[in-house]
Amino acid sequence: MLRKQLHGKTAIITGGAGGIGRATALLFAREGAAVAIVDLNQSAGVEIAGEISAAGGHAIFERADVTRPDDCQRVVDSTVNGFGGVHVLFNNAGIIRRASVLDVTEDEWDEVMAINVKSVFLMSRVVIPVMAKAGGGSIVNTASGWGLVGGARAAAYCASKGAVVLLTKAMAIDHGGQKIRVNCICPGDTDTAMLRSEAGQLGEAEDRFLSNAAKRPLGRVGTPEEIAQAALYLASDASSFVTGTALVVDGGGLAGSG
Repeated sequence: MLRKQLHGKTAIITGGAGGIGRATALLFAREGAAVAIVDLNQSAGVEIAGEISAAGGHAIFERADVTRPDDCQRVVDSTVNGFGGVHVLFNNAGIIRRASVLDVTEDEWDEVMAINVKSVFLMSRVVIPVMAKAGGGSIVNTASGWGLVGGARAAAYCASKGAVVLLTKAMAIDHGGQKIRVNCICPGDTDTAMLRSEAGQLGEAEDRFLSNAAKRPLGRVGTPEEIAQAALYLASDASSFVTGTALVVDGGGLAGSG
């Protein structure tokens, strides 16, 4: 019988109650990890933790605002107390506001930056000493294809995801000596509630919006489960010599860019 890829490890997943986070929580649990699911959506978070536990896995849910330092500290403390450590941190919480710099409000800009970038800083700042004391670990951040190239009417989102890409690289440099690997995933359009919300923000019909999103070499949008597989690779020992990278998972959407 093959050894599970995350056997004996503990993972924290922010934005873990839906979309890519939910799919990753389920996959990590199947691969042997104890999972701490972090989200503001308590009902969905409790449900997914219960699903993992019912299947024989180990999971807890922590309702937290990962833009607040005290909440981040509480999440890590609860995880360490419950499972004994933190081996994987998946900084996945994120939002999108579709607007140009002329249309996005200052409050919207601040909200996108706080959730998409500041949360990565805050959670990593608390987790890194725990990982270092234990001899290493893996941090995976959710960036975006739009962190590598620009996109229309998404100024705050593009800026935030570009920041995540370079924050990832800087952290990889700073903490490689502590055997902490830091990488990010750059998903293309993925079939989640967040993607579908963009149609409403842009005033477009959802079916037309999704049809346009599928215009890439593979001819479709991705699934949360496919992005979760990329997170598993970066979290596991399969990527033991990979750090500071931005892994594009987008069905070829960026293949002809640049």
